[in-house]
Amino acid sequence: MPASQLKLDRFVPYRPSVLTNTISRALALGYAERFGLTIPQWRIVAVLGHDPGLSAVEVAKRTVMDKVSVSRAVTALESDGRLIRRVDSSDRRRSLLRLSAAGRAVYREIVPLARSYEMRLLSTLTASERVAFDDLLTRLTQQASALNTPR
Repeated sequence: MPASQLKLDRFVPYRPSVLTNTISRALALGYAERFGLTIPQWRIVAVLGHDPGLSAVEVAKRTVMDKVSVSRAVTALESDGRLIRRVDSSDRRRSLLRLSAAGRAVYREIVPLARSYEMRLLSTLTASERVAFDDLLTRLTQQASALNTPR
């Protein structure tokens, strides 16, 4: 194919996005039906379930979601009683986020569902392919970050 043409379905920067969106939609469908969670909300529940006490900015960085999506999801989770927002005693301009008891209960139910989906997704790969895939994802993520860093 000439360098002046782009076949999107073979374009490496595009393909992981398609995979991610396909996976997220599948997970979100189950989480929406069972827990009433959107994609940003379940990602926040997953992050705070593992690392409680983060700020919204830290959650946005870890999930690679924009601040507006995080803010809306945090507000919705707080309204639903699944998240608690507290002012940071060492920096009163910052709020720290934690799952409430209801949020932690959702997290405990989501973890086995997410792990099961991951196992089913990866079942198409051999053990050595899974290790290689993990390594490739890590290296490509690092390279993409390096390419996005201003010089």
